[in-house]
Formats: sequence, C-alpha cells, structure tokens
Amino acid sequence: MEMALKAGGFKPKREAVEEGLRLLIRLKYQEEIRKFRGKLRWEGDLEKMRLDS
Repeated sequence: MEMALKAGGFKPKREAVEEGLRLLIRLKYQEEIRKFRGKLRWEGDLEKMRLDS
C-alpha cells in the first residue's frame, strides 16, 4: 500500500484503491478488445481516406 500511495502521489488510501480498480477495469476492457486481433476484416481504402482529410 505504501508503494502505491507513493507511486501515485495519493494521500488517502481510498484514492489509491479507487485508482487501482479503475486501472483493473481498463485492462480488462483492453483484454476483451485484443481478442478481436486478426479476426476483423477491413473494408475500405486507406489511401483515399488519407487524401480526403
């Protein structure tokens, strides 16, 4: 807990715990998204999209 408080610059322990939980949720969402890697088919023209901007 001391390391987390110091690393995050948190004062109350509650802030450190809440930030840890937010990080855990973000990592789980990223894990779910990574399951799609290589499984989605791209349909489009990147070159045309670049020129349209």
